[in-house]
Amino acid sequence: MTSHAASLPSQIRWGLATALVAGTLALAGCGSGSPTGAEGSATDTGANSATSGSGELTRISVGTIAIASSTELRYGVAEGIFEEHGLDVELVEGQGGAALLPAVQNGSMQFAVGNPMSVLTAADQGLPMKVVSGYSWSAAEGEDINAVIARKDSGITGFEDLEDQTVSVNAVHTLGDLSIMESTEMAGGDPEKINFNEMPFPDMLAQLEQGNVDAVWLPEPFMGRALADPKNVVVGYPNQEVMDGMPLTIAFTSEAVAEESPELVTSFQEALTESAERAAEDEEGVRAMLPEFLKMDEETAQSIRLEPAHTDLPVSTMQTIYDLMLKYGMAENPLDVESLYVQP
Repeated sequence: MTSHAASLPSQIRWGLATALVAGTLALAGCGSGSPTGAEGSATDTGANSATSGSGELTRISVGTIAIASSTELRYGVAEGIFEEHGLDVELVEGQGGAALLPAVQNGSMQFAVGNPMSVLTAADQGLPMKVVSGYSWSAAEGEDINAVIARKDSGITGFEDLEDQTVSVNAVHTLGDLSIMESTEMAGGDPEKINFNEMPFPDMLAQLEQGNVDAVWLPEPFMGRALADPKNVVVGYPNQEVMDGMPLTIAFTSEAVAEESPELVTSFQEALTESAERAAEDEEGVRAMLPEFLKMDEETAQSIRLEPAHTDLPVSTMQTIYDLMLKYGMAENPLDVESLYVQP
């Protein structure tokens, strides 16, 4: 069982250092390709010109993770939107933002889309990363795309009831436990009394039903499956409690790429924006990609809630997230988050 304690900052530093050593190796066995690492500057490491029938393209590697919101990025590649902006994209699948970050830092890949807290943690430790775009977001109101869920007979009806309970998240020190802790304090509870444990999303529902945990934090498609059972109830949407529209994933690059290849960054920003806009207009096309991409059945692909995707830079909301990281011991140093942005 994992709980939050005063020693968190040192644990985070150790975890990030470990990721920087091992992350690129882990990526080599994941997804649709492997990053083409080589020594050299950010402009000639992995970002090469490739000639195709449509003209000269710049070949880049982009890190992604296997979640529903990544489909808009895949949609843009499949529909040729990135090629229209001069980019030949190789998508490289990783396990999360922390795994993708070292490959971006060392130039093996030029961009990645992942958890904003991974970039904020890196910045806290002085690593030169830059945010180039927003990407996916929690719903500002109504039914959100992730929730804390408990059994109806558990007596847990609000975040304040999570005191002295065991709550499963896929990983600690992420948006899950951070937003749950703040939501609990806002509801008048003591967030330090929550016992968080780490568990893969596919395992959570069975453990909840067996009474091995008291509540679970689930995104789609797992949330929909849990709520199909009338014995399960939504305790609350923690992202919405903390802010209206929390950034769940962002696009980022290294400081070296941002400084040495500004035109490349602009092309990527424009292509990602167009991909998100066109995907929003073609929900049927996006959902058609889900079964193969996420290995889900057709019925689930048609019913899950899709995260809103747009590429606004989340300036004030990212600062709020970082300030909460400081509040709960997940970061150590004051940071002006706006300094991380590469403006379009």
